[in-house]
Amino acid sequence: MTTVTRPGVSAPPLVSPGDATVLLEEYAPATDRLLATPYRTLLGRGAVAELPHGGGALSERVRALLDERRRAGDADPVVMGALPFDPDGVPALAVPETVRWAPPLREDPLIALPVPATGDRWSVREVPEPEVYGAAVAAAVERMKGGEFDKVVLARTLELTAPQAPDLPAMLRRLARRDPAGYTFAVPSAPGRTLVGASPELLVSRTGSTLTANPLAGSAPRSADLAEDVRRAAALLESAKDLHEHAVVVDAVRAALAPFCARIDVPARPTLVSTAAMWHLSTTVTGELADPEHTTALDLASALHPTPAVCGTPTGLARQVIAESEPFDRGAYTGMVGWQNADGDGEWVVTIRCAEAEGRLLRLFAGAGVVAESSPAAETAETGAKFRTFLNAVGATL
Repeated sequence: MTTVTRPGVSAPPLVSPGDATVLLEEYAPATDRLLATPYRTLLGRGAVAELPHGGGALSERVRALLDERRRAGDADPVVMGALPFDPDGVPALAVPETVRWAPPLREDPLIALPVPATGDRWSVREVPEPEVYGAAVAAAVERMKGGEFDKVVLARTLELTAPQAPDLPAMLRRLARRDPAGYTFAVPSAPGRTLVGASPELLVSRTGSTLTANPLAGSAPRSADLAEDVRRAAALLESAKDLHEHAVVVDAVRAALAPFCARIDVPARPTLVSTAAMWHLSTTVTGELADPEHTTALDLASALHPTPAVCGTPTGLARQVIAESEPFDRGAYTGMVGWQNADGDGEWVVTIRCAEAEGRLLRLFAGAGVVAESSPAAETAETGAKFRTFLNAVGATL
């Protein structure tokens, strides 16, 4: 039976040092699912039930699974896990045996304590090589200039191999401390695989009748020099290329969510959000659901996924270009990771700034939004900057 030691979805008003970081410290690979968001920290242990593949709409299968757990006596069952980039792919969702809730990591003073380096030694292989990736970007740009499509997100990977299996708990702690206000996660993604990462992007959340989405598109790398860092942020806010890329994503999010809403609010211009490695253009979309009783967080997430921020537009053609251009299966990368309870509340996060661990192999992913104004060199450099989040966490260099 699922037990919730801190019931409900709102963080308590009083925060004791260690409330959130203790869950981070107790995370164990293979059996646990950890998700830390700007609003709460969850640690799910074990699995009392797993979501089967196939047999109807994903959100309906999740709803049925949670209802079944309630009938079995679970007071507040929660499903946690990851969904792949391919909407028809195999989900990795389960109802944990126990779920522990805590306030967000950013409110726990102990998150500021340093974490030692993992001590892993890595050999690094780029897939594809930067020159091959740049050629794929150039080919996509030519097709967009010819009017075939508007945007595609092209990714590449780094394959890191260590002499022994990496220390995933230490890796997770370093990721969380690097960006404690983001979305840090570690969940099983397939048999023998663990998805671990620190995403800056909320796909959608639902709390009662209120929804929130926070699309990010348009990026620039941070600089260690304060003046240069400010210059890059200001330039991003004025970049015609990045503003266009961002507008495409926001328009798609609005169109996908509007049918569910009695009211939807979309700011006219984006703002900036930052991680330790990147600046991003950001728009916070909010709305009130027309029928909250029959609209879950996963209903909303499924309507959005995949957004142009991780795929492109039009979606079908962009997915085809991705399949033709990327020499690997994305798997969980650019899918979504999150949680949902039996009332339909939940948070689903875009699975970026992440890696999949399998044995001694750690496969990192990074992508860039390619539009007609893109340059191969700039997009290759952007993916390199995005890799920094994870490379710093594992003590590797590109």
